[in-house]
Amino acid sequence: MSNGVSVPGFAGGFLLGVVAGLAMGLVFAPQAGSRSREVVKEKLSEIPETVRELTADREKVYKETLKKRRGQPRVSDSYFQV
Repeated sequence: MSNGVSVPGFAGGFLLGVVAGLAMGLVFAPQAGSRSREVVKEKLSEIPETVRELTADREKVYKETLKKRRGQPRVSDSYFQV
């Protein structure tokens, strides 16, 4: 059931829309360009810390799940075949 939209086509269009939106936002921003650049730099500098926090949380969940699953029987791929 395809409606004629491919994933790469959608992703390309989405990315183009994001870039166009960012460009329009920067052009029509109500503040000076130097202030806009400062805000962008601040937000970009926060990304690594956010990624570390999210990764640490996810790593903790995976480790806890692995501890719970240790020793339990594994489910084979044939289990999911119909």
